[in-house]
Amino acid sequence: MKPSILWASVSLISPLAWSQTAPAPTAPPATTAPVQDMGRVEIKSNRDNDTEVRRQSTAAKIVIGREELDKQGDSTLGEVLKRLPGVTIGGAPGRGGAIRMRGLGGGYTQILMDGQRVPPGFSIESITPEMVEKVEILRAPTAETGARAIAGTINIVLREGIRANPDDLKVGSSFEHGHRSDSVNWVHNLKSEPLNGTLTVSAMNAWRPEDNTAEVDTEVDAMGQTPAWVSHRIRNTVNLGRREGLNANARLMWRGEEGRTMILMPFMVYSEFSSLGQIDMTESKTVNGVSQALNSDSAITNNNSRFVMTRLNGQWNQRFSADSRFEFKFGLGQSEYNYRFSQLAAANTGLLNTLQESQSFRDLSQSWNGKLSQVLGSGHQLVSGVELEGVRRTELANAEVVDDVGNMSARTQRWAAYTQDEWRINPNWSAHAGIRYESILTEGNNEEGQRSNKSAVLTPLLHAVWKPIPEGRDQVRMSLTKSYKTPTLFDLVGKSALSREANSPTRTDRISNPGLKPELAVGIDLAVERYLAGGGVLSANVFRRNISDLIRYVTTERYDTLWAPGQRRFVSSPTNVGDAITQGLELEAKFALNQVWSEALPVDVRSNLSFFNSKVLDVLGPNNRLDQQPKMTANLGADYRIRAVPLTVGGNMNINPDYTTRRSLQQWNYQGAKRVLDVYGVWKFSPATSLRLTISNLVPRDYLTGTTYIGNGISEASNNTARNWQNVQLRLEMKI
Repeated sequence: MKPSILWASVSLISPLAWSQTAPAPTAPPATTAPVQDMGRVEIKSNRDNDTEVRRQSTAAKIVIGREELDKQGDSTLGEVLKRLPGVTIGGAPGRGGAIRMRGLGGGYTQILMDGQRVPPGFSIESITPEMVEKVEILRAPTAETGARAIAGTINIVLREGIRANPDDLKVGSSFEHGHRSDSVNWVHNLKSEPLNGTLTVSAMNAWRPEDNTAEVDTEVDAMGQTPAWVSHRIRNTVNLGRREGLNANARLMWRGEEGRTMILMPFMVYSEFSSLGQIDMTESKTVNGVSQALNSDSAITNNNSRFVMTRLNGQWNQRFSADSRFEFKFGLGQSEYNYRFSQLAAANTGLLNTLQESQSFRDLSQSWNGKLSQVLGSGHQLVSGVELEGVRRTELANAEVVDDVGNMSARTQRWAAYTQDEWRINPNWSAHAGIRYESILTEGNNEEGQRSNKSAVLTPLLHAVWKPIPEGRDQVRMSLTKSYKTPTLFDLVGKSALSREANSPTRTDRISNPGLKPELAVGIDLAVERYLAGGGVLSANVFRRNISDLIRYVTTERYDTLWAPGQRRFVSSPTNVGDAITQGLELEAKFALNQVWSEALPVDVRSNLSFFNSKVLDVLGPNNRLDQQPKMTANLGADYRIRAVPLTVGGNMNINPDYTTRRSLQQWNYQGAKRVLDVYGVWKFSPATSLRLTISNLVPRDYLTGTTYIGNGISEASNNTARNWQNVQLRLEMKI
């Protein structure tokens, strides 16, 4: 290897580890002893260590470490995850949203924090990359991590402290559509001897503009005494929101004698949001072929909310012997949410409603987990455990539906027991088999009385890895699993909500459904992986899930609602609609360009391409796919450190095409295309100080969505256009 290439390989911040056989040192002339061959010497970066963890795991796992979390300069963890294979984010570009794996909607992806289920009200958008040590993504469930993961599991491991490391301080400002937002992140490593830990604090003051335009076309056929009419409504909504937040977490570890360790992980989120907005609406209408006078209305909206969550997670480890270990975890938390919304219509036209909404709830949660690990003979490692979890919610709300009604109280109790065995069958084969039983009880009271729902699921799980050459870098993964998705508390006992506009098929009321059954899924995964000698990876993964008792919101006509008896109302409610199938192909490639072409620049390339296909069997096609699942998603990113100057540049292109979903015999949804380009540059003044410029959503484009309803003598199409803008962030990063 040429010296220049060797130096470039070592000095690059690269996703691929460099390895080189070290030449035997030349012996001094006076020494006659033979030279010792040191064999192969490998220099591995943190990225390569993460790749090695992925390689050695029996269950399919992707590990994202500190280097990848810091690389792009993202402000939230969701922005990091959107670039991973098969991961999508709902909503308009730059606006955040629910994290989805394999294009499946909310609730199909299990979110863990330090191995425990996140508490109620937790949003992944409240986590900054600086608060996280690593992110583990499991494509298939295991008995230990839980089977409520039809799409997969995301485990967020909070920052770990190292006494030798300096503190990290990052101060930045971002600009979007003429509005400035500020943030500061501080990571403090504890220096005291008894404890090894870290404290992370993030604060932000963010402004968010919104500009949405909706066009609604409605046509009603003549039915008896009802005249036929056609209307065209245009609604423009403009508002400016401000979010102030403070997040803090710590990880404190005490190490005792005889393999005892105690870890405490306090976590706190405080967020306030307020926005003022205006809605302008016009309606042109024709009744029995006669044009009516143009109707218009406007409204002022005021939205205020506050969310506070405190959580203490703990873990006690006791090693009984070199082969036996006991682990006890607990979590205690409380979250409070207060929400006020008012809409004041300027006129009494019926286009917009004057209303006030309020909601205030408190969640108390607790979890207790015990796990025993035992290494047995013949390469077996047995893990068994018991989990207990409880959540109690008390909610106060304004009497939106009928007088003196609007409050709700509910509780959820869950317990689970599992056992799994991970063993090396022979040098070519490794296996991971487990079984898990889980029972969930949800009870609550709302305006419709006492409600109760109980479910129990037994889930067998099997994973295997085959290495054609035991010491080689190629391997094949196989998984056969059973997983499930439970109805949410909101779906089961949530309070009824009325439309903020005139009730229609696309502006529905909402009610809950206490009779929902959990969704069950039988799945198979098959992956081929090649780990490159320099640390990169090439992989292809196919999967399929057969889902029964699919839950989705369905719009129906009702004349028996509690709040408007005898009146025709369009109501949306969660319903078990039948069976579904989803399947897909996920491709991934991470490598250094000069590994493929020796004359190329040492550019780090990361890319992935995923294709999805699904069918809801009880809904007629075409386009009878699962909700919010695109046909494909793609990412192409690159990073390059310029050797002549202390500058690193990079970027990523994220692509999701548009698609239409038929949700029922009468309903269709449309999701527009998303193409998001993010670029960054980091200038390093010294080993301790650097300046970062990040431009997110470099080429903004309007985000289009739509809903169509045709049936029962009425057809309505609502199309929404959401504007979005570039976000330019400048951040100073220091080690102090």
